[in-house]
Amino acid sequence: MNKTELIEAIASAAGLSKADAGKALNATTDAITGAMAKGDGVQITGFGSFITRARAARSGRNPQTGATIQIKASTVAAFKAGKALKEAVNK
Repeated sequence: MNKTELIEAIASAAGLSKADAGKALNATTDAITGAMAKGDGVQITGFGSFITRARAARSGRNPQTGATIQIKASTVAAFKAGKALKEAVNK
C-alpha cells in the first residue's frame, strides 16, 4: 500500500474527503516526525511505538575497494509493533 492508497482507505473508513484524509495523514506523520526529532517517542496503544535508538560508531568496509572505513555514531528511527498489531498480522 502506498500513500495514495492509504489516504483512500482513511477517507473511506472515516467518511472524509480524500483532501481531508490527506491533511490528517500529513499532520499525523509531521507530529510523529517532530516528536522523534526532539528525542521523544510516540506510543499508539494497540498499534506500536515509534522510538529513536542510538547507533554506536563502528568500522565498516567500502564495498568497491575493500578498504576499512569508520562509520560515525548516529540516531536512527525504529518502530516496535504493539501486541494487538502482532496478533492481527499473525492470524
